[in-house]
Amino acid sequence: MESDIKQLKSEEYPELLKEINDPPKKLYIKGELPPDNMKYLCVVGSRKYSPYGKDVCKTLIEGLRGYPIVIVSGLALGIDSIAHESALDNGLTTIAVPGSGLNENVLHPKTHKELARRIVKSGGTMLSEFEENFKATHYSFPQRNRVMAGMSHAVLIIEAEEKSGTLITSKFATEYNRDVLTVPASIFSGNSFGPHMLLRLGATPIRNSGDILEALGLKQEEGQQKLDLKDLSEKERKVMDILKTPMERDELIANLGFPIQDANVTLSAMEIKGIIKESYGEMRINN
Repeated sequence: MESDIKQLKSEEYPELLKEINDPPKKLYIKGELPPDNMKYLCVVGSRKYSPYGKDVCKTLIEGLRGYPIVIVSGLALGIDSIAHESALDNGLTTIAVPGSGLNENVLHPKTHKELARRIVKSGGTMLSEFEENFKATHYSFPQRNRVMAGMSHAVLIIEAEEKSGTLITSKFATEYNRDVLTVPASIFSGNSFGPHMLLRLGATPIRNSGDILEALGLKQEEGQQKLDLKDLSEKERKVMDILKTPMERDELIANLGFPIQDANVTLSAMEIKGIIKESYGEMRINN
């Protein structure tokens, strides 16, 4: 049933969205908006994401578990859907802003109808400025990007090619005086063009979830519990066993015995989580 789609009054809009110079004339909602005291983090990135981008997105959001943070994204294929799913997996509220109306018959992309249902069922929100039966068009995506940036305290970019809608979101964030955060990546990847360009323009580099908390003005000890080693994967446990004695990265990778790509992905994820760190040329457990 689509009768649960309601139109918000302008005074009911998310607080930050009321402040932009071109707020939506109409805004439709499925679900309920989170309390005003939450921090909204918009997470967007490439539809053609790499394994690194996926791991980064999941790991960073996992590190935000327990904090008053709402994950905002666009329900699109790729990093957007990974952001929503990671939020759900970690008990965080999430808001989806599709480039279509909210009626399931027109919801874009069609493959994410079940994800949209999960978001609302979990206490999250679907928002759109388009009429409920509006079908997505090429111009509706930049419009919705403006809404995502406008309602958020900060925008996190995870992988973006040179010509990417993701960069439109970062442009709106800059215009609205929101913090732009991004994750450095391989110089050999086309998906790194956007993040590295943003870094040159002054975006905040994100190395771990703590960097995001700092950007949002949250103290790490407020909600984060100490790492539970039972939550580590088998590969991560092997890293911890070997790193009882600090060693150089190449030596560690050789001792792990994993394929090089798997080893690098595992180590990168553990660095982002803050479990291990590189110091004075050696990898070591971050005590």
